[in-house]
Amino acid sequence: MFTSVDDVSARLAETGYLASPAVATTVFLAGRLGKPLLVEGPAGVGKTELAKAVAQVAGARLVRLQCYEGVDESRALYEWNHAKQLLRISAGRDESWDETRTDIFSEEFLLPRPLLTAIRGDEPTVLLIDETDKADVEMEGLLLEVLSDFQITVPELGTVTATRRPFVVLTSNAGRELSEALRRRCLFLHIGFPEEELERRIVRLKVPGLGAALTESVVRVVGALRAMDLRKAPSVAETVDWAHTLLALGADTLDETVVRDSLGVILKHQDDIQKAAAKLDLDAL
Repeated sequence: MFTSVDDVSARLAETGYLASPAVATTVFLAGRLGKPLLVEGPAGVGKTELAKAVAQVAGARLVRLQCYEGVDESRALYEWNHAKQLLRISAGRDESWDETRTDIFSEEFLLPRPLLTAIRGDEPTVLLIDETDKADVEMEGLLLEVLSDFQITVPELGTVTATRRPFVVLTSNAGRELSEALRRRCLFLHIGFPEEELERRIVRLKVPGLGAALTESVVRVVGALRAMDLRKAPSVAETVDWAHTLLALGADTLDETVVRDSLGVILKHQDDIQKAAAKLDLDAL
């Protein structure tokens, strides 16, 4: 998929994803070693976008499993089309059960879900298992077979083994601790808030119309907000949103009025907004 770490950085940059050396190195190793990649970090730092960017540069199909509390194998692996099966049973009333059973538990009646879709594919595929920490612990046991052997067992049809392994990315916001068994099967990457220089590059790339001085001010103010004890520190995505907001407002500089009026773009809780308004000293930045 990639020839070197530098190749990862260059090709991801072509999609608009600026990867740090740690990100580029881990993505390269995941592709070279054929290992799933577990990406952990705060919301909004680019974990999901990384999987999308890898799929784009590789010309691969992106298959996404969005995890949530209560997601089960019928949503992750496969399920049978029960309505169609009932119609088939009704149409074959003169057949024996053995004849009917052989027919209704066949490919025609199978509804593949993301994991089975990714495993059965013979084209380049990126499998994104998004927000894994939101799924129940039982879901991790389901993932172990997939991530260990890249195979899925359908009792009525047998075991489906990948002929072409997908590039697997699991993301986690660290809402709960993932099991050691799952972690052992993956390469681990933590994406935190970027260094100022990288964040400036991201803002310049995503919001090219924003002036250099205002870009510098935005990144410094966001850094100061992250240093505060807030319920939810602003992410990179919110930095970009704020830059777009300032451009839309026609702001040339960051003054107290502009900051106060637009804090709701980067802070999502009223107590955070009040704390930032009281503690933020623009003159000291």
